[in-house]
Amino acid sequence: MKIQVKYFASIRELLGKGSEAVDTTAATVAALRDELIAQGGVYSDALARGKAVRVALNQTLSDESTLLTEGAEVAFFPPVTGG
Repeated sequence: MKIQVKYFASIRELLGKGSEAVDTTAATVAALRDELIAQGGVYSDALARGKAVRVALNQTLSDESTLLTEGAEVAFFPPVTGG
């Protein structure tokens, strides 16, 4: 399925891009993250397991067990704090 993936803040800086279209076989956000990590290089650095990464599906904060659908928008970003 084709989805749109967006990257924000330090993740975007590491990857050198803010978004990309991805053709994936992943059923969940977790599987998508694993597919991206498996590409190696900056993807494995930016999205590594053990690294705090938040995710939103179609602009709604979600957890990694959330199911993906055709045409979905997935956003990865680091946790942020306010002051």
